[in-house]
Amino acid sequence: MNDTNERARDELNIFLKETVQAERLLQATFSQPRSKDAEAPRKITVRPVRLKNGLHYQFERLVGSKALHGNLPPEQAADEMARLLAGEFRQALVKTPEADVQVLVSKKGKPTLLRNAPTAKVQAQAAPAHNRTKSYVLPANEPVPFLIELGVMTAEGRVVKAKYDKFRQINRFLEMVADTLPQLPADKELRIVDFGCGKSYLTFALYHFLAVRERRNVRIFGLDLKKDVIETCSRLAERLGWDKLRFAVGDISQYKESAEVDMVVTLHACDTATDAALLKAIGWGAKVILSVPCCQHELFGQLKQPLLKPLLKHGLLKERFSALVTDAVRAQLLELAGYRTQMLEFIDLENTPKNLLIRAVRTGQPASPEAVREYEAMRDFLGISPYMEKHAEGILFSRQK
Repeated sequence: MNDTNERARDELNIFLKETVQAERLLQATFSQPRSKDAEAPRKITVRPVRLKNGLHYQFERLVGSKALHGNLPPEQAADEMARLLAGEFRQALVKTPEADVQVLVSKKGKPTLLRNAPTAKVQAQAAPAHNRTKSYVLPANEPVPFLIELGVMTAEGRVVKAKYDKFRQINRFLEMVADTLPQLPADKELRIVDFGCGKSYLTFALYHFLAVRERRNVRIFGLDLKKDVIETCSRLAERLGWDKLRFAVGDISQYKESAEVDMVVTLHACDTATDAALLKAIGWGAKVILSVPCCQHELFGQLKQPLLKPLLKHGLLKERFSALVTDAVRAQLLELAGYRTQMLEFIDLENTPKNLLIRAVRTGQPASPEAVREYEAMRDFLGISPYMEKHAEGILFSRQK
């Protein structure tokens, strides 16, 4: 590469880094791929997303009829965009509040930057860094059919004021799902079971995110004990034309219909119903488990450690402590069954005290003897006999790849 090409390349790289570091990138679209290989991306779109651990950039790669997604932190995102223009694509459109910058790369690899005034849409999106609205997985100003049907949005795409907490909860849930996409198989139909689906706000959101937005081949089955709720959800799925989203009345512990499940969701399943759902997920070898526990009563009457009497003699403190112990036990048993487990804040405590989500991703690694001893020492010290261990039927401590 001659000096002119090097200077042009340096100018491009500096522009990309400064745009990303200043959080001025609204969207970047890469087109005209150099390769004609069917396995190579034909277009890549980059958008900023706010995740739990800060600002990232989502890369949406269109390969054939599939849309593949991955998130990168700012510095890596700028380097990846520079790499794409250095070898994979001949053109890009980078949108910022100040300008639409078109990048054209010659056959000899020289980039040319052409700056135009931003489009009206981009100008409307632009805002000072200190005054930006949160970037949601589901935008707050675009009509989403299932949200309109559920009364969360108006027909114009505005979030109903009284439903804004639900809207935030849905987006928070989808952020957690988005982080697990690399662990879910992309070459087959995804099978998902939602135990205790209730009114199914999040079940519909999950189907919309995976089947509509991500264009994944997915089948979701929602299970709940309330017949009237299931009938309502079934009618809505039919109106939306989502024939791979189905609902049925049934008990979690008695559910035996699926032989293979990729993801298990259990949100606010009461007391040991959460444990039964987790055991089902482990038995299926589910790649991803998302669980929001509720009403953890089982261990309340079992805790008898004399050294903890100053804590356990107070009913309110004992109740809170037993809930924490219950979820710690669940997390540890999931790890012993071959899962990497995280405890995440689901929504703000001001909205509900039941704000803990257990996210488990299967690694297939067998439990180490030390990890088993740590769990058993905690269990024996507290004098408890957890539901999951009593009903495990040999699936804990030994699951292999």
